[in-house]
Amino acid sequence: MPEEIEVPTEHLHETLEESVHHSQESWIMMVALTAALLSVLAAISALFASHYANEAMLEQIQASDQWSFYQAKGIKSAVLESKMELLKQMGKNADENDVRNSERYKEEQQEIKKVATEKQEGSGRHLVQHNALSKGVTLFQIAIAICAISALTRRKWLWYGSIALGIAGVILVYILL
Repeated sequence: MPEEIEVPTEHLHETLEESVHHSQESWIMMVALTAALLSVLAAISALFASHYANEAMLEQIQASDQWSFYQAKGIKSAVLESKMELLKQMGKNADENDVRNSERYKEEQQEIKKVATEKQEGSGRHLVQHNALSKGVTLFQIAIAICAISALTRRKWLWYGSIALGIAGVILVYILL
């Protein structure tokens, strides 16, 4: 009986291990790049969310200032009307300047009211944009965490899930802006 020839498999086994190790390293590199891209998207979204929150606050402050101005004009008008009513009760005529000023205050109130309402609406729009971007940031942060978990556990399906969440974040930010 002829003797069997023994094929050395140690080299083959080492080559397979190196190939698997290299494949895992390149996959981990892809996970790291995905996490880095998600981090950039989260940072940009957070920057814009902060901007819109500041704009909403500024416009609300401006609207509040306009409403205070509106009230001041209303008080001036009420004082003049009281003065004119008292003069009428005393049998005297109201000063023509007081009549013109009272009418002017009422007209100015309408203009001020329009500006105040526009500022409030602008503040509301900025707040909606802030909320949309904040939700996008949250999705990006969750996706980053899932990327890290996928790298630690070597589970590709988690990585795919993080990519899906990142895409959902991009869509949310894009649609709602």
